[in-house]
Amino acid sequence: MSIKNLLGKKVKRLRKLRGFTQEKFADMIDITPRNLNRIESGENFVTSETLDKILKTLNVSADILFSYDHLRTEEEILPDIYSYIDKIKLDSSRLEKAYRILRIIAEDEF
Repeated sequence: MSIKNLLGKKVKRLRKLRGFTQEKFADMIDITPRNLNRIESGENFVTSETLDKILKTLNVSADILFSYDHLRTEEEILPDIYSYIDKIKLDSSRLEKAYRILRIIAEDEF
């Protein structure tokens, strides 16, 4: 996936998390809704000026905006999970904490 696509998906995700419509967010960052749509779909890349406005409006740092761990595939994530389990399996306290977290997630008891 290209950097334009990754960034577009992240901008869209963060925009929606903050409850902004495309029209409202486009107005807030001073671009047209059509241009925002092209950014979010990965057709266009942002200018430095627009990027600055996106960061300020979404109240995120560049490292958060350009972090794409949430888009990793299952095949990419599972080896990391198993590696973390290997690191903590000899420490019963840490293993118990991991178990409780996983149980909550698995049972949707948020």
